[in-house]
Amino acid sequence: MSLVWEQVVVDASDPVALGRWWADALGWTVVGDAPDEYEIRPAPERLPGLVFVPVPEAKSGKNRLHLDFRPDDQRAEVERLLALGARPADVGQGEQPWVVLADPEGNEFCVLGSRPA
Repeated sequence: MSLVWEQVVVDASDPVALGRWWADALGWTVVGDAPDEYEIRPAPERLPGLVFVPVPEAKSGKNRLHLDFRPDDQRAEVERLLALGARPADVGQGEQPWVVLADPEGNEFCVLGSRPA
């Protein structure tokens, strides 16, 4: 038996707007743009993807699952994401070498520092 990681499903108040935001943030391609299932991927045939689906309730509390990203330049990437509409987030992380941000609907994600040599 084998498993292939197909996608991560993200609940959203506005799946299209949030999916577009993440597509811009990651430089990914939109592969499905239905209002009830908006999907983006690194490239059309490359997995895993992110799929944004509508839910009636707003996000509450800290995410139980979040994404970590490792850019070449953490400071520049954090500034770019903030300019796109991300905001700083405090999940009780204290002083750490990574930066916690939240997307426009409040989903937390981390921007890591350089990988140790």
